[in-house]
Amino acid sequence: MDNVSDIPTPLALLPRAQAGDEQAMNQLLTGIIPYVARLCRSITHDDGADATQEALLAVYRGLRTLREPTAFYGWVRSVTVREAVRTVKRAGEEGPYQRVDPGQQANPLDAVHISDVLDRLSTSHRQVLTLRAYGLNEEEMARVLSLPVGTVRSRLHRARLRFREAWQPSAA
Repeated sequence: MDNVSDIPTPLALLPRAQAGDEQAMNQLLTGIIPYVARLCRSITHDDGADATQEALLAVYRGLRTLREPTAFYGWVRSVTVREAVRTVKRAGEEGPYQRVDPGQQANPLDAVHISDVLDRLSTSHRQVLTLRAYGLNEEEMARVLSLPVGTVRSRLHRARLRFREAWQPSAA
């Protein structure tokens, strides 16, 4: 009798997967697919499946280098975002970065307004705001975007200003 509660969590599978247990690795990767796919879709929009595949492959290849098991989800997020950005670049686009998962909003119309404002921003400004929304700091964004930290900081500053300017008419 298969019971869903009998399926080990990714963190429980991590030591076995790092030790080379292929079954544990498969279960681990299967367990993180929804998380990885959601991140990839929000960044790549149309290339979400390709980015998800690339991210899972990068997790598979790099899992043995992870030294702190409690940092697993943060590490997966970082790897996934990096691979999603690479997928967009390989596709020859600067990246749509159109949707930020608004999480729980008090007013559902705010998500519509946020998406509308983001759509009106430049690609570089959408990129840094989206990556920030996923919790990346300036150094992580710089690595993902292959930019100097100073450039990321200035883009983030300008992106916030442009977002506020564009948001003000919507708030009235």
